[in-house]
Amino acid sequence: MTRRKRTRAGVVGLAAVALTATAFAGPARAAQGTAPTAADHQATQRAIDAAVAAGIPGITVEARDADGVWKSASGVGNRQTGAPRGKNDRFRIGGLTDTFVATVLLQMEAEKKLSLDDTVERYLPGLVTGNGNDGSKITVRELLNHTSGLFDYLADQDYYQTYALGDGFLQHRYDTLTPEQRVKVALGHAPLFAPGARFSFSNTNDVLAALIVEKVDGRSYEDEVRERIIERLGLRATSNPGNGIALPQPSSRGYSKLFLSQPDRIDDVTEMNGSQVWGNGDIISSTADLNRFYGALIRGKLLPPRQLKELTTTVPNPDFPGATYGLDIEKITLSCGTPLWFRDGGTAGWLTMTAFTEDGRHQLTFNYNSDWGPETLLPILNGEFCDTPAASGPGSRD
Repeated sequence: MTRRKRTRAGVVGLAAVALTATAFAGPARAAQGTAPTAADHQATQRAIDAAVAAGIPGITVEARDADGVWKSASGVGNRQTGAPRGKNDRFRIGGLTDTFVATVLLQMEAEKKLSLDDTVERYLPGLVTGNGNDGSKITVRELLNHTSGLFDYLADQDYYQTYALGDGFLQHRYDTLTPEQRVKVALGHAPLFAPGARFSFSNTNDVLAALIVEKVDGRSYEDEVRERIIERLGLRATSNPGNGIALPQPSSRGYSKLFLSQPDRIDDVTEMNGSQVWGNGDIISSTADLNRFYGALIRGKLLPPRQLKELTTTVPNPDFPGATYGLDIEKITLSCGTPLWFRDGGTAGWLTMTAFTEDGRHQLTFNYNSDWGPETLLPILNGEFCDTPAASGPGSRD
């Protein structure tokens, strides 16, 4: 699968191209296990400005640390009008949706409504079968830590050409798709390996996880996320679009390079049917809401200690040397010695990354209104969590 495909597919590790080569090398700028106080976030601002100068249309960012909340933006939110990128923009969060789904399933386990060691077959009888696929041998846990071996439906060439690239995307962007349709595409392929053998990210896992959420309580995955997380934390900018096509305001336009043979062509892909990434990339949110969610999650505000331990129990990620993968959350250590939990995700027109220290007291979330440029993500992380601040920089606190 090409780097382009990994980015558009919302595959966690979309930054691997940049991070693999440099995240764990280079001069350390902070003591092992510590992060400098980034009170003014000047280095972060420089990094997002540099990413815009390198070709990202616009970036919106929020950081939280001991000194409070810092928000900033750089570049444009609308290439046609020149309107600036907004600090409070809402955007499609792509693969960060998966952590919401995993949290709901862990809450259900704490309520003894399921076990992560239950099989997929128990909740979705007869769905995962054929071509060597067997839902009776795959557990819920293996869906969430991506050791199921199931083929990623977005890696299917016909599907990808039809719904993610070029004229295919432009012709089908408003189509309504069911999750079962996407699962069927994946099951047209043999599994990559036996369940539990190793890690390989597959969007199919997350679609199945959302379907299991619906089976456990007999309610929609959207209702469960809304009542268990969105309303509980007061996430006013967070929503599920259903089969809607537009973004709520305030928001910017999202852009994509859909045509591989025309690398300089940029298309506005803001409008698309949310059902096409139901359960594995559909949620719309903001940098502030994502910081609230991940901060509450890692501090144990949403899960009891046992389930929080399960969330943060990791397996090696061979696609991203040095990183390990929990239950739809990942861990790395930057070159300066700062260990971070993070999640990144992409969907048509958007790249989003959230990262935070192990105690959750220092957080950073930022979003590109484009689905290219993963090589520019690492300098932003380093700017926030490694570089010692100097004089006060641009941006605002609120």
